[in-house]
Amino acid sequence: MTKPGITPPAEETSAGAVTTFDAFARFATTAPPTPPQPGQPSRSPEERLAYHSQFITVRTPAIETLSRNVRTLMILGRHQQVTARPSLIVTGPATTGKTTALLEVGRTCHLAHTRRAHPRDTSVPVAYVLVPPGATAKTLAGEFARYLGIPVTARMTTMQITTAVCHTYAAAGVKLVLIDEIHRLNPRTSSGSEAADWLKDLTERVRSTFVYAGIDVTDSAVFTGVRGAQLAGRASLIDCGALPARAGEREPFRELIAALERALDLTAHRAGSLPKLAPYLHERTAGRIGSLARLIRQAAIEAILDNSERITKPLLDSIALDHLAEEHYRPRNPARRRTRPSSP
Repeated sequence: MTKPGITPPAEETSAGAVTTFDAFARFATTAPPTPPQPGQPSRSPEERLAYHSQFITVRTPAIETLSRNVRTLMILGRHQQVTARPSLIVTGPATTGKTTALLEVGRTCHLAHTRRAHPRDTSVPVAYVLVPPGATAKTLAGEFARYLGIPVTARMTTMQITTAVCHTYAAAGVKLVLIDEIHRLNPRTSSGSEAADWLKDLTERVRSTFVYAGIDVTDSAVFTGVRGAQLAGRASLIDCGALPARAGEREPFRELIAALERALDLTAHRAGSLPKLAPYLHERTAGRIGSLARLIRQAAIEAILDNSERITKPLLDSIALDHLAEEHYRPRNPARRRTRPSSP
C-alpha cells in the first residue's frame, strides 16, 4: 500500500524490482516459496517448475552476521543526535550473495516493524536504493526520491531534491537505508566526488542506519582517498566472500549444498547425493553462493522437463553457468586458468 502523503511513481519498474516502497513492501510481506512437506499432496510439474524458479533463501553465514550487526548498530545509533550513525559495508566478489543478504535483512526489519506497529502507522522502516551507473549527486538524490515517490522535475536543483528527500525520509520514519551497487560510485571523477559528498551529507541529515553493498568495495575508489575515508571511518566491514570448502572442523559449503538439496521438489532425487558432490560443486562454482544456487535450480528444472526427476553429476556438468564460473572451471583459454580452490 502507498503511504499517505507520498506520491507513488508514475509506473512500476521492471518485474521483481524493489527500488520503490510499494515494491519493497510487497517483496517483504510475500510469503517465501514453501519446500515440499511430508504428507502433502504432490505438486504438479508446472507448480514445481515455478517453485524452483523462485526457490528458497538459505540463511548463510553472511546473512546471519549482517542481521546481527544491523540489529546492534540500529540500537547503538538510536539516540545519536550530532554525527552520522555507525554504518556497515558488505563487500565481496560478484555472485557471492551480497544483494540477497541485504534484501533479507531489509525484509526482517520491515516485518519486525509491521508486527509491532499500530494499524494506522504510516511509517516506512526500510529504504532500498540502487546506485545508478555513473552516479552524480542529482541522479543519486533522484533515486532516493523515487523510492518514496517524491515528485522530482528536471528543473529542480540537487539542493531542492535533497531538501525534499531529507524532509520526507524524516517524516516517514525511515530507520534503515540499504544502498546497493555502491562500487558504481567513483569519487575520482568530478561528478562522482559530488555524489560521494552528497551521500556523506545525507548520512548526517537522515537519522537512519546506512548499510552499503558492492563488489570488492575495499579495492575500489569508493572508500579510499579523503572522501572515501570519511565513509569508511564510520563503517564496519562484512566480507561476503566465497564459501570455503572447510573452516576448521566445519564444512560450510557442504552444509549449504545439503540445505539446498533438502528444499528440492523432485520425485526421484536421491537424498544425500548432492553433498557427496561437494568437491566437484566447489570446484565448479569457486564457492560462490549465487553460482551454486543457480546451478542447482537450473538442474532441478531440467530434471523436471526431461522427466528424470533427479540431479546427477552428468546433468550438472551439462549446464552452462554464468561466465565468471565457467571461466573459472573450464576457461576457453586454458593458459589463463586460475588456481582452483582445494577440495574438502
